Amino acid sequence: MQVVLFEDRQVRRLMPLVALKPVYGMTVGCRTIREKFERHLPGMNLSFHLRRALAPVYRESFPDVQVNSVVDDDLLLVNGRIICDAAVGELIARSVPESGTALVQDGELLFARLPASLVLDADGLFDDCLDGERLKADLRCISVEGFRLLSFLWDAVALHTDELLRDASFLPLGRIEGAVHPSAVIVNPSNVFVAPGAVVRAGAVIDGGEGFVAIGEGAIVEPQAVVMQNVYAGSSCRIKAGARVYSNVSIGRGSKIGGEVEDCIIEAYANKQHDGFLGHSYLSHWCNLGAGTSTSDLKNNYSAVRILQGGRHYETGLQFLGLLMGEHSRSAINSAFNTGTVAGMAANVFGAGFPPKEIPSFAWGGSGGFEAYGIEPAVQTARKVMARRGVVMSAAYEALFRFMADAPKHGVSE
Repeated sequence: MQVVLFEDRQVRRLMPLVALKPVYGMTVGCRTIREKFERHLPGMNLSFHLRRALAPVYRESFPDVQVNSVVDDDLLLVNGRIICDAAVGELIARSVPESGTALVQDGELLFARLPASLVLDADGLFDDCLDGERLKADLRCISVEGFRLLSFLWDAVALHTDELLRDASFLPLGRIEGAVHPSAVIVNPSNVFVAPGAVVRAGAVIDGGEGFVAIGEGAIVEPQAVVMQNVYAGSSCRIKAGARVYSNVSIGRGSKIGGEVEDCIIEAYANKQHDGFLGHSYLSHWCNLGAGTSTSDLKNNYSAVRILQGGRHYETGLQFLGLLMGEHSRSAINSAFNTGTVAGMAANVFGAGFPPKEIPSFAWGGSGGFEAYGIEPAVQTARKVMARRGVVMSAAYEALFRFMADAPKHGVSE
């Protein structure tokens, strides 16, 4: 039996956060969805279905896995939007449904065991995004409940706190193995992990008194920074001098963080290293917030936040929600974002006042409006940004970047 994590048509609800990565590449807690599956299914050879435009980059990044290919006629399809936990791992490893059966929650196809012929087209290829409704019509459906998954753009932020605590149960807390300056303060070291090669500099405070703190391999905590209340700082990231990072923050590999940050997911190689507040937000890879950039994550009347996506308003049901920013987007000095702002990929935001609550991809502007940001300067800027972190933009990555600039032509919507 071949186990395949798949993308379905609902993945478009998660644009722009999944413009350059599959849905299981999103981070919730301190791990990606894929990493959670691998954690709970040790030794299992997972296969991956994703949009065809993303496949060359994914194969390049993970050359040893099956991507958009079938090697067994007996398939177990697993929705890549599911947040895997021990129960999900147990179901896949030991309690798989019979062939011809689907497990469905609130109308959404979660698992389906079926012959490969039901999902391959005449050329033997997967559809770009699998049609759950069509598959359900060909299968015996069993209703289930209790599974957590990403169904809307804000779900990663909504689920983040609980997932961060679940992920912490796999961290080697209580081990201080990096270099800690004698004047640094570590409160409740039994709830702290400082990995080998990490550095905690003079006067920094790592406070595990009200939640865990994990500092990854090669990460640096600069002088006078305060890190507390459930924070995961990934490998080679840098927490800048005087930063206040607290209350459920996940920082990806190589990112730079400063100012005040709370309740955020920050993917790898993002840059928010200056003063300014970032709260209840999701920053994708390669985002850059200029000095003094701040987000609002709470409305003045304390009511639930609405977002604007594809020109349509959605009620999130969340009292706290800040900025949801796609990859390679950036803001200029002293930018301000309103509650529930959605910024597309490769957007450039500048100028006084609040920009619109929906900022298109490949756009340039601010509160006075936006104009198209040409693909050539966008590619050149992205290439320079990546090179500064020692990452070379491959031909496959550039092709995907250009594909997304023409997304409306390809039927890809945000």
